[in-house]
Amino acid sequence: MHHLRILTKLLSCLCLPLIILCACDRGGAPSSPSPSSSPPRDGVGQRLGIDVTAQPGRSKTQVSAERPRIVAFGNSLTAGLGVALDESYPAQLQRKLDAAGYPYRVVNAGVSGDTSAGGIRRVSWVLNSKPSIVILELGGNDGLRGLSLQETKANLERIIQQLQNASVTVVLAGMKLPPNYGKEYTSGFEALYHALAKQYHLTLIPFFLDGVATSSSLNQADGIHPTGEGYRLIVEKVFLALEPLLERDR
Repeated sequence: MHHLRILTKLLSCLCLPLIILCACDRGGAPSSPSPSSSPPRDGVGQRLGIDVTAQPGRSKTQVSAERPRIVAFGNSLTAGLGVALDESYPAQLQRKLDAAGYPYRVVNAGVSGDTSAGGIRRVSWVLNSKPSIVILELGGNDGLRGLSLQETKANLERIIQQLQNASVTVVLAGMKLPPNYGKEYTSGFEALYHALAKQYHLTLIPFFLDGVATSSSLNQADGIHPTGEGYRLIVEKVFLALEPLLERDR
């Protein structure tokens, strides 16, 4: 019952209305521009994201152009709700890539509360980043709301198709629901990620929160969102899935 309550709270709070859109380049660079050439702003008009990519004698444009991009595309679990920006999984993934010698720039395109339908509306913005790889972590909020599995799958399918049509490699992050949603629904929900991965030949992370979701020591005081350490463990598994797709010399 304790694990069930934690899982239920975890999924229910993915809908909190916080937006974090930034990039992580050795500590955090801004996300790529929206079609209007201005990055998204939060509710009080503050421009989100900081740029630390500049180096003496080199323009920001030159530095950014030299690093192929990985876009982390998801909800609050990608945005890093409740932790410092440098503890979010995209930021920690950036540091791990840097340490391993992979010349990629990670863009955090996480929006708290986002659904698969919301993700469709953001695909063009994601593509403006000209990513080589997109880690797609969406669908959890659909399951929480009890939306049609066919609808969720169709939305994710549209996102995957648009990304692949732009020659982007997609890594799909799976999600699970607590058992109180019913065996048929929870089984079908988990299975849709496997079906999409098989249909579109995607690298699949079977459960994004594997080993973290039910651990009180790896989640914040709300028992919902991972701590920095929780995200570190998530990054270990994300990296294992991601590394076979990476090139050292770009």
